[in-house]
Amino acid sequence: MSNPLISGIQQVGIGVQNVPEAWAWYRRVLGFDVPVFDEKAEAPLMTPYTGGKVHSRQAALVLNMAGGGGLEIWSFTSRLSQPLNFKLEMGDLGINAIRFKARDIRQAHAWVKAASKEAVGPVVQLPEGEGFWGNDPYGNIFQITSDTSWFQKTAKPVGGVAGVFVGVADMDKSIGFYQNLLGKLEVVYDKTGVFEDLPTAIPGQRYRRVLLRKNFTAYGAFSRLLGNTQIELLQALDRTPKKLFENRYWGDCGYIHLCFDTLDMDTLKARLQSEGYPFTIDSESSFGMESAAGRFAYLEDPDGTLIELVETHKLPILKKIGWFLDIRKRKHQNPLPDWMLKTMGLNRVKD
Repeated sequence: MSNPLISGIQQVGIGVQNVPEAWAWYRRVLGFDVPVFDEKAEAPLMTPYTGGKVHSRQAALVLNMAGGGGLEIWSFTSRLSQPLNFKLEMGDLGINAIRFKARDIRQAHAWVKAASKEAVGPVVQLPEGEGFWGNDPYGNIFQITSDTSWFQKTAKPVGGVAGVFVGVADMDKSIGFYQNLLGKLEVVYDKTGVFEDLPTAIPGQRYRRVLLRKNFTAYGAFSRLLGNTQIELLQALDRTPKKLFENRYWGDCGYIHLCFDTLDMDTLKARLQSEGYPFTIDSESSFGMESAAGRFAYLEDPDGTLIELVETHKLPILKKIGWFLDIRKRKHQNPLPDWMLKTMGLNRVKD
């Protein structure tokens, strides 16, 4: 069997109007308190998605050290990030929601209700297990549910990103895309009907709903931290879904991209190109983000949802003493030692 080319979800991008304010909420409520970088700079390679013009931005990549993917909290600084001009309905085309994980759903529910001033729904039965829905202060939807992959225990009862909900127009075409991208995936469920657990304002709306899962394998420097990957695809069957970023820029408000930790960009690029999924952006060489660096690329799913791929080259382990790890010098894809990744937690920002 060939080795995986992607080890897990590195992060989900969130477009906001104020990065420090948004990060403070995600730090306090959901435990994303370890920064990898926090940088202000121009984004010259992203002009295909920013109206053909180079814009300036602030971006902060932050981690929850319990395990799971991180968040890239992102804002334009050269213009005001534009909000969605309609209310998102589950099944609209793009990233509808983030799935965060928790060891104990009831404990996590009590914590989020107490810590957040935003609406938090009740614990409900899901097609698999139970969980609950909530919103951040900017109207972005999230779900918290259980997961089997953990890196370590932390002070808060919520972990990192376990997956996303993506609205699609053609379910079978989208399943094919994500299987080509991620390799062999488990189809956890494939259900059609009316789902009482989904947060929708349209009663009786029918969906086809498919959960794809890539279970953790110990291959890749960050694989033990990132854990399992879950992609839930939603197809609205009774209406024509809207595109979440139509007439808006990448980086405007909402979930702007889904980013995967990539282990061999050249091989993945060739494979995806041969299957009809070309890169739309490719930094080709190493690109610096404050004290981190890597090669990044973008492609689109069949509905134009942006997928980012990052092959990490340099990572800050302990900024206070100038300890940075050059990933390119490693001759294998074994996971980094737990103690080394845990050392990153010493960069934690406390409120």
